[in-house]
Amino acid sequence: MDRMYKVCGFWTGIFAVMFFLGDMYTTSLIFFAQTGFFLLLSYLKLSERMYLYVFAGYLTVFFVGFTYWSTFMMVPGAGH
Repeated sequence: MDRMYKVCGFWTGIFAVMFFLGDMYTTSLIFFAQTGFFLLLSYLKLSERMYLYVFAGYLTVFFVGFTYWSTFMMVPGAGH
């Protein structure tokens, strides 16, 4: 299970570099933070159950944040 966190860290790192090269600095910082989070967790040698609990918490925080952002922060029809 720790290998999957390394895989997630790898892919979030790739996305972070791409966002940085695309001048999306805030998004790249968020993805660099996620990369560090995933890599840190991958070396903790937790039980598989604990890894699943951590991932469930991560998904919960993401979905709550995404729902808040898309409901209250995005301006309808502002895309150009």
